[in-house]
Formats: sequence, C-alpha cells, structure tokens
Amino acid sequence: MANNHVVFFDTTLRDGEQSPGCSMTTQEKLTMAHALEDLGVDIIEAGFAMASEGDFAAIATITQAIRKPRITSLARAKAEDIEMASRALQLADRARIHVFLASSDLHLEYKLKMSRQQALDQTGESVRLARSLCDDVEFSPEDATRSERNFLVEMVKVAVEAGATTINMPDTVGYTTPEEYARMFTEVRERIPAIDEQGIILSAHCHNDLGLAVANSLAAIAAGVRQVECTINGIGERAGNAALEEIAAALYVRGDHFDVTSGINLNQLYPTSQILGQIITFRPSPNKAIVGDNAFAHESGIHQHGMLANPLCYEIMTPELVGVAHTHLVLGKHSGRAALRNRFEQLGYTLTRDELQHTYYRFVALADRKKNIYDYDLVSILPDQIRERRKEPVSELA
Repeated sequence: MANNHVVFFDTTLRDGEQSPGCSMTTQEKLTMAHALEDLGVDIIEAGFAMASEGDFAAIATITQAIRKPRITSLARAKAEDIEMASRALQLADRARIHVFLASSDLHLEYKLKMSRQQALDQTGESVRLARSLCDDVEFSPEDATRSERNFLVEMVKVAVEAGATTINMPDTVGYTTPEEYARMFTEVRERIPAIDEQGIILSAHCHNDLGLAVANSLAAIAAGVRQVECTINGIGERAGNAALEEIAAALYVRGDHFDVTSGINLNQLYPTSQILGQIITFRPSPNKAIVGDNAFAHESGIHQHGMLANPLCYEIMTPELVGVAHTHLVLGKHSGRAALRNRFEQLGYTLTRDELQHTYYRFVALADRKKNIYDYDLVSILPDQIRERRKEPVSELA
C-alpha cells in the first residue's frame, strides 16, 4: 500500500469518557483537547452530540478552540443524531460526522430488532444524509468482528457507495485476535475494489477485554489499515480501549517492522497522560507501559548494573523520548552494589570497595525491614568516618 502515514483518531473524550470515573466537564474536555492538539493527534472525537446537552456544548466549544485536528461527533444511523452532530460541528474548520450501525446478527436481533435488509437500507440513508451535511463521513459497522463476513462486506459496500470516506471496523467487545483482525481487513479490501480505487481509509477501533487491543490495532496497521482509534491511558468502556501511547511508541521503536509514519509528538505522551490523570478519578497503573510510574524504574540488581553500564541493556527507548525526565533506579532489597555506589556518588560520597561492601550489608538489612529507602536512610547507614568526608548538608533527593 503506497500510503504509509497512520492517522491517529483519539476518542478519549467520547469512548474514553464512557468509562466509570472518567466523566468530564466541558472545561475539562477543552483542557484535554488542547493537550491532544499538542500531542499531534489528527482527529479528536469530541463527543456524542445527541447524548446530552453537555456533550453538544463540549463539541461546539472544542470546535471553536481547536484548529489543527479534525473534530468529529459520533451519531447513530438516525437522521436526528446526524443533524444534531452537524449542528454541533458547524464552527469547526474541519469536521467529520461518525455514523455507526450494528452489523452483527446478535445486535440486530436483540438490540435493534432489525432485519439485515433494514440495516442495509438504514446504512445507505444515514451515510447519504451525513455526506450531504459534511464532506468527511466515517461509517462503523458496530460489532464488526462478530459479524457474518458476507453481510459485513455488503454493509461496508453500501456505506462506500453512499459516500463514506473512512470505514472503521471495530472490535466492539474485544473479541478478536490479531491474526483474525488483520485477515478481516484484508478480505474486505479485496472484495470491495472501490476502497483502494477511491482512496477510502480503513480504520481500526479495538477494546481490551482480552488484553489484545493494542496487539490487534498493530496487526491491523501491518495489514494496511491507516487510521487507528485509541485513547490516552487506554481508558474506555469495560477494560478500556487501545492505548494511544502504546501504539505510538510501538510504531516508533519497531519502525523497522511497521515502516509507517505518524504526526504524534512522542515527547508529549507522558505529559498528556498526566493531564488526563489529573482530570479523571484515577491514574495509570504503576506497571502501565510507556506512562506508568514504573515504566522506566529498575530495582533488580542485575538490571541496575546493566542500566549503569548501558541503558540499552534493559530499556528499548529512552524515558526522554516519551516525555519522562529520566530513568529511576529504585533502591530496595533487590538492588545491587553498583546501584548503591551510584546513588552514594550522587549524594557526594565516594566509597572504597571495602567500605561499599560493609555498607551494602547494612543496606540489605535495612531494605528487608523497610519498603521505601530514602536518601536520609542511606546516609544514616554510613560509618561516621565516611559521613565526615562530606561537610555540606545533604538534601533529600528521593
């Protein structure tokens, strides 16, 4: 595929906000939208205009303040939803209406009480209406990965013929696997030549119910998908959405494998994550990839020794790449002599080999009793003659 640029579609303000504890006010959404603009996302899904007056107001406010990313509103395949989305987006420099309708028999029968033919008719009508109001229309067959393949192809074909410019095939319930997801996109493209002929963008939207959202998104990109829908910190319904920071970092670190570009400013990943954590009710887990507190922290003595010799031993990217100030060598009961010596040198104490050995035994005994070791703890275990070498006061650095 000639186009090797991946468009980042951020849905933190829409799908992400649907996660319990992630509700945001209009002002908070605006703050987050500015952060997403600085991050370099291409498209911001600012909300679901028909959902509430608050969502409508947030979308309208963001369209007036944000200029670089395209702004979109979600809409069901209903005239009133589409028209409401259009009104909310009327002041946007670049707008998109995102229309969705279920394609799986499970959703059609039990949720929508609708036949397949009715779904196809509604798809065509809604996309045509959206296209009459906006020149950029995305269509999503909801629950695509659990849809019967022939019918999914038929629905996508109807949407393309009606004027959709982006086709998103979401793994709505986090059901698929990387191989299956990639194969679905490949088959749909092969069976609908108009996708390539008209330059229609295919999009991936994955949920993390089986912990595969990022893996599935990357598999889709490897299969030629050129838009990826994701959220900061992976927030979203149930187990969340694909995490933007993980996808962006993977595309960079494994550029040799994916050979694609994006407009994401990687050094804004951590700051953006922190802004979201301040707005909603929780922050990322410490072991969260890329932006977790422990993502660039090392306690194991073997790891610390390798890090001091060459950071590439145990880090596949520098912390500065994603906006983290520096690697943190955590001193604890698993730490080794190399890290302890390094920390004492930072504090202004140079120890001989024998002095280090003696102090290390005292350090291990302390670490067995105490979860967190601070700089004043380290100074306290030094023999008097070593402490006396440094006359100036020691500031707390931990």
